[in-house]
Amino acid sequence: MKILLLGKNGQVGWELQRSLAPLGQVLALDRHSTVACGDLNRPDELAQTVRNHRPHVIVNAAAHTAVDLAESEHELATVLNSTAPEALAQAAREVGAWLVHYSTDYVFNGEGSTPWRESDITSPLNVYGRTKQDGEIAIAHSGCQHLIFRTSWVYASRGGNFAKTMLRLAQERDRLTVINDQWGAPTGADLIADVTAHALVQALQGRATSGIYHLVATGHTSWHGYASHVIETARRLQPSTEWRAQEVAPVPSSAFVTAARRPHNSRMDTTKLQENFGLTLPPWEQGVDRMLAEILTTA
Repeated sequence: MKILLLGKNGQVGWELQRSLAPLGQVLALDRHSTVACGDLNRPDELAQTVRNHRPHVIVNAAAHTAVDLAESEHELATVLNSTAPEALAQAAREVGAWLVHYSTDYVFNGEGSTPWRESDITSPLNVYGRTKQDGEIAIAHSGCQHLIFRTSWVYASRGGNFAKTMLRLAQERDRLTVINDQWGAPTGADLIADVTAHALVQALQGRATSGIYHLVATGHTSWHGYASHVIETARRLQPSTEWRAQEVAPVPSSAFVTAARRPHNSRMDTTKLQENFGLTLPPWEQGVDRMLAEILTTA
């Protein structure tokens, strides 16, 4: 089987190189690749890459994910998050390939406290969310076989992330202030990649249907709860380190001015995913603890 992977060096893309390898021959590209076009900013050439290589599966792990920057880069965000996925979807239909695409909880307005289901009405608050919503719609309308995984609060041990920032600040400051009115589930890139591979096997065997699926770890917390858990776990794992932070103070979103509005409720219902693919998703703490053990052990 031939698999075309885009965004190979992103958090999820890096893990996908590992999880997809047992399934077949993986052509992993990013926007700098020279063997073939992997640049979402060149949709026509990207589609030609699909036609030239005729993969059985296309996995698009690339996107414009700089939420605040997207407010001033509307055109670029539209190309990367909507136009390019549409071109991939149309090319996938032409060659008969499955398309895997990643979307976000930001397609919702973040109201209430009930976990969002796939059938709930979308109403994005910002440019990033709107362009990701448009990408979903374009893929669905293309007629190609597809799996769209909406996820949120993604982290990985590789590269920068919220947990690493909290670890650094906890060694530098006596008091931290962290938002406590935005709720979600920290979700590891490794979990997303492993679920993707599992779902693809079933899809290729005819045991899965095209559609949107919510993919996040179970449970939920606030950014404040996430930060508190990270620091408490770090103290336990590395007691010899001087952890200066004596207080992690909860503050509202209004305490931090950002270009893009953030949803307060990013809780997501994963019942459809778990039932359709026979999965049991782990609690968010499990993945975060594993990441922290890896970071603090190798630091």
